[in-house]
Amino acid sequence: MKKLINDPFEFVDETIEGLLLAYPNHFERCEGSDRALKRADGPVEGKVGIVTGGGSGHIPVFLGYVGPGLLDAVSIGNVFSSPSPDDMLAATKAADSGAGVLHLYGNYSGDKMNFGMAAEMAEMEGIEVQTSLVADDVVSAPVAERDSRRAVAGLMFAYKVAGARADEGASLAEVKEAADLAIFNTRSMGVALSSCTIPAAGEPTFEIADDEMELGMGIHGEPGLRRTKIMSADEVVDEIIANILPDLPFEEGDEVAVLVNGLGATPPEELFIMYRRVVHRLDEAGITIRQRYIGEYATSMEMAGASVSLMKLEGDLPRLLDAPAYSPLLPQWPK
Repeated sequence: MKKLINDPFEFVDETIEGLLLAYPNHFERCEGSDRALKRADGPVEGKVGIVTGGGSGHIPVFLGYVGPGLLDAVSIGNVFSSPSPDDMLAATKAADSGAGVLHLYGNYSGDKMNFGMAAEMAEMEGIEVQTSLVADDVVSAPVAERDSRRAVAGLMFAYKVAGARADEGASLAEVKEAADLAIFNTRSMGVALSSCTIPAAGEPTFEIADDEMELGMGIHGEPGLRRTKIMSADEVVDEIIANILPDLPFEEGDEVAVLVNGLGATPPEELFIMYRRVVHRLDEAGITIRQRYIGEYATSMEMAGASVSLMKLEGDLPRLLDAPAYSPLLPQWPK
């Protein structure tokens, strides 16, 4: 294991300490927790609070989506591990200004259990909580079992849309409705070229040969569609698009937002090579790209690979996607 760390078991806490020192005007600790952070200017009076959380190892998910036009607080677990219910409760209380709180997070069993406990505890303290689960990975379950799919980089679209709607002064039910539309309209699939190493474990989370890749692998190393010999970028994108388009389905005449996301160790050049092929495939399908995002929006430590996400734009989604937002850990939102 080659990493610029100190004690592997202090990895998360030292990351949080460094983040707070780097951006003291943006982040603050939530009262009662060392593993929960909030907007330094929050809670915003009268605004629905939005809270997320999950394991470390995915920056800018989850910490990077706290900020104006985005989310209000976050709870952080160990690498690839769910935060505790107490940390999630601390984030929920820190985000509440009296208008209720939306729990918005990925569809993973540990997060669902702990966020569920936190929601029950928050409601006992008089905080209204509703939940939206992101489940965008088309490989992880068939369409008929969409609710059991895992979340991947499509989380970004739900965060952006929900945050913008909350900033407009919408009610808790309206913010949830916007988040749920973004979730339903988003489909993703990725490819992994290498493994990654959890610091406390000290060895790769899975083995993959130098001449292999895995299509559809999850961001924690969950099994994908199939393992194969290295394919060209165009071949990979063709397979991803072939799996994503019929799943919603996306159809001729649709407008979409596209995310080509690096998993942590993929050069930007390779992401742009993939994006050019996405453009070609969508042009052929008669689908218009209205917004595009290329870069690291959801990583997996030092895993090499990438994912492609499409969100069909309808209703309020274009306006909400274009609304102002800021986090120091994210690229500038394109216009």
